[in-house]
Amino acid sequence: MNRTKGDEEEYWNSSKFKAFTFDDEDDELSQLKESKRAVNSLRDFVDDDDDDDLERVSWSGEPVGSRTRPGSFQSLSDALSDTPAKTYAPELGRPKGEYKDYSNDWSPSDTVRRLRKGKVCSLERFRSLQDKLQLLEEAVSMHDGNVITAVLIFLKRTLCKEILFRELEVRQVALRHLIHFLKEIGDQKLLLDLFRFLDRTEELALSHYREHLNIQDPEKRKEFLKTCIGLPFSAEDSAHIQDHYTLLERQIIIEANDRHLESAGQTEIFRKHPRKASILNMPLVTTLFYSCFYHYTEAEGTFSSPINLKKTFKIPDKQYVLTALAARAKLRAWHDVDALFTTKNWLGYTKKRAPIGFHRVVEILHKNSAPVQILQEYVNLVEDVDTKLNLATKFKCHDVVIDTCRDLKDRQQLLAYRSKVDKGSAEEEKIDALLSSPQIRWKN
Repeated sequence: MNRTKGDEEEYWNSSKFKAFTFDDEDDELSQLKESKRAVNSLRDFVDDDDDDDLERVSWSGEPVGSRTRPGSFQSLSDALSDTPAKTYAPELGRPKGEYKDYSNDWSPSDTVRRLRKGKVCSLERFRSLQDKLQLLEEAVSMHDGNVITAVLIFLKRTLCKEILFRELEVRQVALRHLIHFLKEIGDQKLLLDLFRFLDRTEELALSHYREHLNIQDPEKRKEFLKTCIGLPFSAEDSAHIQDHYTLLERQIIIEANDRHLESAGQTEIFRKHPRKASILNMPLVTTLFYSCFYHYTEAEGTFSSPINLKKTFKIPDKQYVLTALAARAKLRAWHDVDALFTTKNWLGYTKKRAPIGFHRVVEILHKNSAPVQILQEYVNLVEDVDTKLNLATKFKCHDVVIDTCRDLKDRQQLLAYRSKVDKGSAEEEKIDALLSSPQIRWKN
């Protein structure tokens, strides 16, 4: 879309636009990979920092070199006045109040220095291509992003795009600034034309993909994403585009079905726990949480089944267990929690196993107000003794602390813990019985 001079001035006046820096890299790839990278995001239900690959997720969460300096001009109207700026100096022999305009005497270097200081300055006197390019080169040599972009806006307005693109192709610093500026103001048309000229096919595809952000209707967005699947992305990014399309396709089906179930009022889970938000355009990990919350027991063949989502998007066991635990614990479905960690060997014996570590299971259960009996069961499964004692003490799992001190034959620690239980309680009696037992050979 074409931008007016007012649009360009808004770039400088609005705080929503960020200044370009020489260290900037395109951030679209991070947006592009949202659906897969979101699989590694779930620290909302635990405050542990063990695993850097787990981030926060919330059910109602949102769907997925230059240097500026004090004294830089505050707006394009300040820097690029339509009326040539005038410097007034009284001259001898002139009537009082009569002044001379020196602005036409400024060289490209003088003009750039004035722009850098944030002074009013007109660029209209630079009419030839040679003068304009010299002005740009002076701006680049100053290493000031504001000045470079101001000059580029002038060139964009006064040169045809073919000449502008040709000259910037051999001036990479200025080219990066123009690309950044066009992305900031959302001039997709000129940006696409530029990428076509430069034969940068992957960036062209990426810019086309970004247009989905402007499509609000889910069906139209889905169809647009479908057109992106065959674009010249890298193999990895093509897989992310496919995942994005598939996820939205699933979400549209789930949303329509659940909206119907909720309005009918005949499904218990929706009556007890009305939906907080639409599932449309949510990240993958949020969709998985939603599915574990509302559709946990559904057969694998349904689109809303958590197992179906896990297999379709190749969600790792660790992420799946963490998400399912958070959802089922929130519903206080303790039987489901128990089943999540129970495995059978080939002889039929059951065993508890937690790919995320039982210490994290305990933290999540406590956050969701699990009964102390359930907490104690999982605290006891923590292998590291110090971690087990710390968790048991923190969450007042008295029996675990007492039994662990007994097993360690640590009389002093047990004696110290006695002061933390209620007087006359069963726990105090248990501690006293152990301390007086002649059968235990205490190590201290």
